[in-house]
Amino acid sequence: MEEKAVNKTNSNGYTFMFAIIMVVVVGSVLAFAATSLQPLQNENVRQEKMQNILATVGIEVDRAGSEELYNQYITETIALNSDGSVNEQADAFTVDLAKELKRPAPNQVFPLYIADIEGEKYYIVPLRGKGLWDAIWGYIALKDDVNTIKGAVFDHKAETPGLGAEITQVWFRERFTDEKIFDESGNLIGVSVVKGSPDPTDKSDFKVDAISGATITGDGVSDMISERLQHYLPYFKTQQEIKVAIQ
Repeated sequence: MEEKAVNKTNSNGYTFMFAIIMVVVVGSVLAFAATSLQPLQNENVRQEKMQNILATVGIEVDRAGSEELYNQYITETIALNSDGSVNEQADAFTVDLAKELKRPAPNQVFPLYIADIEGEKYYIVPLRGKGLWDAIWGYIALKDDVNTIKGAVFDHKAETPGLGAEITQVWFRERFTDEKIFDESGNLIGVSVVKGSPDPTDKSDFKVDAISGATITGDGVSDMISERLQHYLPYFKTQQEIKVAIQ
């Protein structure tokens, strides 16, 4: 009898059954953990988004304190249609650019955040594009002339550590500060990330120095800035208080 019991536990059927039970148990535990943690993960993402938006206008804050300062300094959140009109049905903060970019441009919704910092007005535009390996994204803040960059924040999904992933670093972000995006005729040029050490003091050359070895990621940053900003021109043209001549 003892030998039969041993043989039973060593059988293929027993092994398969044990494996199936373990898969079900582990899968159930993981599913429960994922479901339980989802609200916390969503909250972390929401706070990090506020944190990044604030960083573009020079307000550095930890994630836990981001909501209070966001509510203090972000005075308007607007969802725009492609013609510059306000989309009253959309919630700007919850617009998912990854999904929007899969739609034709005329059907997309364009979020815009407006900040007031000590009486100075800033327009914050969300960005999204493609790097070397996957998506890159960020935010760029424009001063009240919508021609001068106040600050920018970038992030990525899978860029190379030490190369393209360096777009998240403060020293790279600071290269965009005070750069112009329109030429003297009011044409949108944007800012290009290029090799060759552009003069960092020349803020009207529409260029910042690239990260060595990260050409494709840099091109992605350049492209997403000009592509995303282009969609906000119809709205900017309707704002009488904006000081720059936009074509």
